[in-house]
Amino acid sequence: MNVIDIRHTQDNRKQGESPVPDLLAVSPSDATASQTWHALDNSLVMTKLDTADAGLSDDEAQSRLEAFGPNALPAAPEKSLFSRIMAQFNNALIYVLLAAAVVTALLGHWIDTGVILGVVVINAAIGFWQEGKAENALAAVRGMLSSSATVLRRGQRQSIAAEELVPGDIVLIEAGDRVPADLRLITAKGLRIDEAPLTGESVPSEKDTASVAAETPLADRSSMAYSGTLVSAGRATAVVVGTGALAEIGRIGAMLDDVAETTTPLLKQIDAFSKWLTGVVLVLCGFIFALAVFGRGYSVDDAFLATIGMAVAAIPEGLPAVITITLALGVQRMAGRQAIIRQLPAVETLGAVSVICTDKTGTLTLNEMVVRDLQTGADAAEISVTGEGYRPEGRLVSDQGDPIAAGRHLIATGVLCSDARLMESDGRWHVSGDPMDGALISLAHKAGFDPADLRRQAAVIDEIPFDSANRFNAVLTQDRDERQVHIKGAPHSILDMCDHHMSADGMAPLNRDVWHDHIERLAERGQRVLAFAFKDGEERRELDVRTIGGGFTLLGIAGFVDPPRPEAIEAIRDCHDAGIGVKMITGDHATTALAIASELGLRTQGGVLTGADIDMMASDDLRERAAKVDVFARATPENKLRLIEALQAQDKVVSMTGDGVNDAPALKKADVGVAMGIKGTEAAKSASRVVLADDNFASIAAAVSEGRTVYDNIRKVISWTLPTNGGESLIIITAILFGLTLPLLPAHILWINMVTAVALGLTLAFEPPEATVMRRPPRKAVDSILTMEMVWRIVLVSCLMAGAAFAAFIWSTGRGDSVEYARTLAVNVIVTLEIFYLFSVRALDSNGLSLQTFFGSRPVLIGVGLTVLLQAAFTYTPIMQLVFETEAVSIADNGLLLLMGLGLLLVLEAEKAVRRQLRS
Repeated sequence: MNVIDIRHTQDNRKQGESPVPDLLAVSPSDATASQTWHALDNSLVMTKLDTADAGLSDDEAQSRLEAFGPNALPAAPEKSLFSRIMAQFNNALIYVLLAAAVVTALLGHWIDTGVILGVVVINAAIGFWQEGKAENALAAVRGMLSSSATVLRRGQRQSIAAEELVPGDIVLIEAGDRVPADLRLITAKGLRIDEAPLTGESVPSEKDTASVAAETPLADRSSMAYSGTLVSAGRATAVVVGTGALAEIGRIGAMLDDVAETTTPLLKQIDAFSKWLTGVVLVLCGFIFALAVFGRGYSVDDAFLATIGMAVAAIPEGLPAVITITLALGVQRMAGRQAIIRQLPAVETLGAVSVICTDKTGTLTLNEMVVRDLQTGADAAEISVTGEGYRPEGRLVSDQGDPIAAGRHLIATGVLCSDARLMESDGRWHVSGDPMDGALISLAHKAGFDPADLRRQAAVIDEIPFDSANRFNAVLTQDRDERQVHIKGAPHSILDMCDHHMSADGMAPLNRDVWHDHIERLAERGQRVLAFAFKDGEERRELDVRTIGGGFTLLGIAGFVDPPRPEAIEAIRDCHDAGIGVKMITGDHATTALAIASELGLRTQGGVLTGADIDMMASDDLRERAAKVDVFARATPENKLRLIEALQAQDKVVSMTGDGVNDAPALKKADVGVAMGIKGTEAAKSASRVVLADDNFASIAAAVSEGRTVYDNIRKVISWTLPTNGGESLIIITAILFGLTLPLLPAHILWINMVTAVALGLTLAFEPPEATVMRRPPRKAVDSILTMEMVWRIVLVSCLMAGAAFAAFIWSTGRGDSVEYARTLAVNVIVTLEIFYLFSVRALDSNGLSLQTFFGSRPVLIGVGLTVLLQAAFTYTPIMQLVFETEAVSIADNGLLLLMGLGLLLVLEAEKAVRRQLRS
């Protein structure tokens, strides 16, 4: 058995020597050594830790503190302000911008250089402020630890800083305390602990002192209390078995630190695209330089300037800025749909998601317990309860008789045995107290009873708190001269105390087999079942668990659920329609998980995998099973991490949602981690790239839709931008190849690239979602951002633009116009074709043009209007004519420009129709 053994005792120490047991030789890397304390009898634990009921002495505690260090997680070095700022420039998009700045600086266009560098700085500022102050996930985990602890030192009760706790300390905990270290329980009374941050369990776990099997999963270790969890009821005395990095929360923190973040699909694709573009530009520049020097007799200096001009034409200076702004606009839209983006590229990553691994409690469900079904008689009809969550609205429904009359005694007992309160805040209902008690209070309201009136009519004289050993709680009440004992608790415990049950004719002998069937029926639906009973209190003045006895009359049973969010059911359906797999990971037991999954509309044909199943699987087997199974239960942090890795090994883009410390490693490992904003721990938020403001799965589906729209718009921007650069490059290559006068000057190229990229290209960032955005499968992570169809389109449009501009230039000079007029006409041809091509790109994935294509986007209309005004200034204002060497274009030639633009649009629509026909 893998336990820590302490062999030294008081007897074999030298005089004056501080006790230093073998325990102190254990290094933090041996964190797993604490995992079997739950399997040892508590007396053996005390012996092995060389401690006693009275606790450690101050000297002994100090000695262990020096050996083990403080009860705190090791702090990771914080990033400096400089490194955080520089990280904003570590991006392929920025490299392209910087290359453009270098090129324009070599040409002596300092204003353009300043503009490009300004874009770089603005981009860095957007990224810096969008990501906010970088919080280390380990620091957030440390914030969960208790700041103080109540201990026994030499029999004296005292409060110390939690950081001073050492293995062997005796700790006292009670309701409201945060557990300060990993503890093995010595005594416990009515102890329940909310372990949701560690296990994902939606209700507090019942605790006792009995040891459990060594292989027991974390969520079922009833003899342990773990650091960072919250005591919701009862009290206990316990011995510290794990501190700092040796505690369970420390082990998760270390795991989180070891997980490397993944690169987003967009950055991978942009990086590949940038390398491809750089290669193309270098090849073209080399070709132009060689052709100019050896083929056309250019001097080396002139050839170099022509080559630089070629680079200016080929590099899309405005593209990276427009892509960055497109992502930033996506951030704003997602914030309006309750998804807060912490890292800019995560906007698009959501659109590439092919699998969503989601927590159940609070994300797919309301995280609010509700009574769903009542059984008040052995042969009575089942009573269904409507309404969602704690909100005291709903009704009781039954096929036979009056459901309120049938359930009134059970409901009254439920209220009297509960001390929860319902509270409304900002339109939402919350419970103060146990969640299941809160559900009983809400049930009373739905039945038309006032819980306060019920409590006044039957005053509680004495009570027996819930205890995991007895599995029930009881109250002694007095209503006028009548005293009664009311109990609620685990069904089988209550049945053992009953000999009658209520029926339509009054009390009848208890039929245990029938009631066992009723209990099993509700349990198979994934419901948590409680039973309720009462008996006359006779002359009792107090209650004692040893003398409460039997003789109770069973009032019935109630089934509790954490109900699915109605909008989550629809969102899951939308995800399935979009080809996105949804996998539910929960801390619940397998039966409960399958029942909830079925109700949510998840695919349950593959059954359920538990954490124990995953532990036993080889990686290859897990990859195969993970693809087929959509429901996972009792999963540990390691299980979640392995599941993410198994899916990513199949080239899936994985989104992981979570709220607890136990989710943080998987959130960091996922392609896009999504944390819950309301109930999520700071550790989960820090490890994620997206935070949901409303903890709602429907918001994830909405964010995926927005992410796909962002990617579609980036594709449209690239499809629109690159043909312009391609056309300009072809013009320069053709002119040098045939020894012709250049139809465009470098200044003209920069004007087109910078002005139209902003005025026209940026409008595509505002494009609304395509009608089919959530009815098509997710793209593959390995797919290039440039598809073969896009490459073909870029080549086609580049040739058409270059040909049209050359044709206009040659036609103009041929009729006797000046070179300046012909160049002005060529520039206007390219800009006009860009405007008409913009409308074609808007309908990139549509079946044809419509009025919506031309007038359906206000930003496009504004962009076109602004471009027309800027181009008019470029063509007709004296100062621009002086700077750019332009001349005024005649009205007749402006009409020709419109005809050429319309011709391009018709050619491209015909090409799209042919491609659609070929695909079909």
